Amino acid sequence: MDLWNYRDTIGRVDTTGFDVEATDGSIGKVDQATLDVDSSYLVVDTGPWIFGKKVLLPAGAVSHVDRNDETVEVELSKDEIKEAPEYDPDTGFTDAYRDSLSSYYGARTAGKGARHEI
Repeated sequence: MDLWNYRDTIGRVDTTGFDVEATDGSIGKVDQATLDVDSSYLVVDTGPWIFGKKVLLPAGAVSHVDRNDETVEVELSKDEIKEAPEYDPDTGFTDAYRDSLSSYYGARTAGKGARHEI
């Protein structure tokens, strides 16, 4: 799986404002979504779930997008997302931050399958 690109079954769709569902429940809303080739990701506002913290999820973790229900499903648990390297919007998406995310998320998403988009 390519961690920084959406799967072919997902396509390229702006998911800003969509609800985000982890494997074990809701984690928040998409605050920002990028569609850059080899650098796509979602910034998710977790609201009160992680004390208002924002997290960055690589596009490759997205398993399903439901355009009708405006929902994004990711193949990560709430704990996996909570324990991820912290996102600092002031620092942004630096090479060092990308490397730390690649190491962290790459180990968790390897070999996981994708649902097909409806």
